[in-house]
Amino acid sequence: MTSQPSQPSRLNAANALTVLRLVLVPVFAWMLLSHPSDLAWRLGSTAVFAFAIATDAIDGRIARRYNLITDFGKLWDSIADKALTGMAFVGLSIVGELPWWVTVLVLAREWGITWMRVAMLKYGVMAANAGGKLKTVLQSIALLLYLPGLPLMPSWLQWTAWIVMTAAVVVTLVTAVDYIREAIALRRRGLAEQEK
Repeated sequence: MTSQPSQPSRLNAANALTVLRLVLVPVFAWMLLSHPSDLAWRLGSTAVFAFAIATDAIDGRIARRYNLITDFGKLWDSIADKALTGMAFVGLSIVGELPWWVTVLVLAREWGITWMRVAMLKYGVMAANAGGKLKTVLQSIALLLYLPGLPLMPSWLQWTAWIVMTAAVVVTLVTAVDYIREAIALRRRGLAEQEK
């Protein structure tokens, strides 16, 4: 009888950063929504978001470099990312700086694809692809441009923020189609294997 290789402890630096990111979500939400017209508060909420989103890259590097990859990290890292960016989209719509249809489209895609990837686990793992990573980067940049307060920015920066957000939404929707195609192919392969 072969023994399964043991996973590293869940109490590690990579997972601590993931938990920190989750803890920062309500802090960020409170800072953004409590004083939406105050530049100092908006810059503070932007700094919290920037720090929290940076922990996503850092925890992944730590986990891979020091072999600290755990089931907890695989699950909660993605949840923490979506909670943080989701709160940013919702918060910007609440303060009236981002149309609700943008937020609804993005969140429907994010949670829909996450649900689909979980449902496909019985056929195999759908890893994040290059398009998904580009989508995350574009969303993060767009949110960082919007968060200091669109009405408080010079017009050229408002246009830049709008262009990057448009690109982020387009890539978000296009990558959804890619993931759906991948899920269909994965399901077909899985069903073919079951019939053998």
